[in-house]
Amino acid sequence: MSSRLIGVGVGPGDPELVTVKGVNALRAADVVVVPVMDTGERGRAEATVLHYVEAAKVVRVVFALNERTDRARREAAWDAAGARVTGLLREHGCVAFATIGDPNVYSTFTYLAQTVAGLVPGVVVETVPGITAMQDLAARSGAVLTEGTEPLTLVPVTAGESALKEALAGPGTVVAYKFGRRAGEVAEALRESGRLEDAVWGSALGLPEESIRPAAELDGATLPYLSTLIAPPRRDGGRGGKL
Repeated sequence: MSSRLIGVGVGPGDPELVTVKGVNALRAADVVVVPVMDTGERGRAEATVLHYVEAAKVVRVVFALNERTDRARREAAWDAAGARVTGLLREHGCVAFATIGDPNVYSTFTYLAQTVAGLVPGVVVETVPGITAMQDLAARSGAVLTEGTEPLTLVPVTAGESALKEALAGPGTVVAYKFGRRAGEVAEALRESGRLEDAVWGSALGLPEESIRPAAELDGATLPYLSTLIAPPRRDGGRGGKL
């Protein structure tokens, strides 16, 4: 039988937001890989997984998760992680990889799957969707992501300020990921676009250190890297006005 690598989305941090299918996939796998930084501290994915499977089944694999400047270091980390998971697949029939959020939305799993597919001919790659941070923030803050014919634009602020400004100038809700280190620039872009008052941001959703605040309170101070922003459009048409 072919080896199976399954990317399992475990949500933004609250263990209650892992789907039933996700829990079943984690428990059915022979081993569960969780990504960690080279500093070794426990990440959100690992903390969430440990609510559902025993620690002996969890394998920690180092990734350069936030490395954007040193390409050689990043590529070396991906290669090493791919080799480690390849070894696990040769020893076990089914390996699950736990990723925060969804495995098909800005996830490390994408790079891992590409690497492993090149090393293990015939490997079957599957994904189990997970709750995203924007969904969780919308639920906890009461922000409506879309109405009627509105589009939804997701922008990683690591792509640059111009990408965010372009999105804010368009229609529909804009969601910004990974903006914590550029909070001041984001606040200014919201102000220029007229979206500051209705926007909301959050970090550590579902965790003891959770913070959810109006974007108008952004003062330029650095926020956690994985902060999420929701900036809805102006909705003046009343109920059903966007249909």
